[in-house]
Amino acid sequence: MYDRLELTEAHGRFWELIRRELEALGVAGPASLSRGVSDLLGHWRSPDLVLSQTCGMPYRLELRDAVALVGTPDYGVEGCPPGYYRSLFVARTSDERSSPEEFASGTFAFNETMSQSGYNAAKTHVHAMGFWFAQERQTGGHVASAHAVARGSADIAAIDAVTWRLMQRHDPVVSALRVVDATTPTPGLPYITSVRSDAHVIFAAVTQAIARLSPQDRGALGILGLVTIPDEDYLAIPTSAG
Repeated sequence: MYDRLELTEAHGRFWELIRRELEALGVAGPASLSRGVSDLLGHWRSPDLVLSQTCGMPYRLELRDAVALVGTPDYGVEGCPPGYYRSLFVARTSDERSSPEEFASGTFAFNETMSQSGYNAAKTHVHAMGFWFAQERQTGGHVASAHAVARGSADIAAIDAVTWRLMQRHDPVVSALRVVDATTPTPGLPYITSVRSDAHVIFAAVTQAIARLSPQDRGALGILGLVTIPDEDYLAIPTSAG
């Protein structure tokens, strides 16, 4: 879920470590990662799924009975418990408005409605303030939302904190943006497997693979470890309607 061109090789090496650990535990895995999947729900629901990463919102609304939770990677997000993350509201540095309420008449850019960090967390946060933005602009991705704000086709967006951290490292557009608020932390993007798989075995393999990451790849990916967040914690995340 956090793949970028700059991280392609690091993610490939991470998967190879996982694959070797799975093989040692008697579990076969594909030789390489699947990229560019167009039907994500179909991919996640596949009975042959070995390992994937999803978002908390599709997990609780669409996938809970079709997949097994493996664990949640801990990206060490500032202000969050291990394995949790949050969304950061970003606006242009040239825009003098300093809180979400001041953007009520503006345009909110979001990746998709089935996104916890890009849409639902923002809606829950803003609804608690008693409003929603006058216009919406769907972009298809967090990075695209940030770029929409930077170029002026939207006024504000909610960006996954891990995505924002990666953009700070790799995307010059961040110099045109600033953070104006942050949402309440929620459980992060979990690793999942087919209900036919042994999630405990896969948890052990991924944990060992993380421990074997080189310092360079660990730093590039930002993964500190794998934690267990109970299913009920994902189900307890509010879904803001309307």
